[in-house]
Amino acid sequence: MLRRDLLKQGAALAAFGGLAAGARAQALAGNAFIVSGFPPGGMGDYISRPLADKLRGKYAANVLVDSRAGAGGRIATEYVKRAAPDGLTILQIPSGVMALYPHTYKKLSYDPLTDFIPVTSTVSYQFVLTAGPGLPADIRNVPDLLKWLKANPSQANYGVPAAGSALHFAGMMLQKEAGVEMKAVPYKGGAPLLQDVMGGQIPISFNVLGEVLPYIKGGKLRGLAVTSAQRSPFLPDVPTLVELGYKDIVVQEYLGWFLPAKTPAETVQRLNTLVREFSQDPAYVKSLADNGLVPLVQSPEEFARIVRSDWNRWQPIVKASGFSAED
Repeated sequence: MLRRDLLKQGAALAAFGGLAAGARAQALAGNAFIVSGFPPGGMGDYISRPLADKLRGKYAANVLVDSRAGAGGRIATEYVKRAAPDGLTILQIPSGVMALYPHTYKKLSYDPLTDFIPVTSTVSYQFVLTAGPGLPADIRNVPDLLKWLKANPSQANYGVPAAGSALHFAGMMLQKEAGVEMKAVPYKGGAPLLQDVMGGQIPISFNVLGEVLPYIKGGKLRGLAVTSAQRSPFLPDVPTLVELGYKDIVVQEYLGWFLPAKTPAETVQRLNTLVREFSQDPAYVKSLADNGLVPLVQSPEEFARIVRSDWNRWQPIVKASGFSAED
């Protein structure tokens, strides 16, 4: 559902061709930082580092990636909120930090709708239920997994890259619909989670597809199901949870860029225009596809509407679950 809406809105970008001239404006003085809420080595690096290279000298004199991991992305978000609104501090964060966290945390030190200016999403991506060597090798589908979980309650743990994230909710939704008890084990990002799944410390996990795609294709991990409405073109043999009978489990996300509130509109637009231009580079598009990602860019106004729409969409889901990240 989210993917379809985003793709429809992304198609409208052709009408903004006249903005390209703005991209040729003089670069901002000083260093710009793309502030990531998760550790290096994860999905965010596939976007932030190539775009930093392309933006360098065109958007700002220098563009660097600054990882400020912790608290499921909230540390980076709070940091950027306090930054000067000069365009030099860019927040890169999954949509859940802006649209989901306001409903799972009773108190947040930021307001996603007033403390930031949405610039654009950069990519859309799917989630995958992943099995590692900690799960018996003969378990290769969800029905067999559920039987194993029920027979081994002490080992019925699943990893997620952040507590209260959309991936965490995917696990909770499966637990509820399948009638099986599982314990979520939150990590500080996708990279440390992947390390433990690969090492067998945790049997299964919900991951961003791109972070585990090479290992699934290489046979080191098993993809059991994806959480999107349709099968992934990157893993066409892996079924959706909808296909397996869990019709309400449709969860996927996008990675977004934001600037602090009060950043000048021309700076916001210039960054948006450059990201859109660079996102059409064939080598960049291929590198994203190799990692299970699809480029997706909107105008700032369109992206702001999507953020608010997602905020509204998650509210009843969280309320019905009774979940609070602070319990």
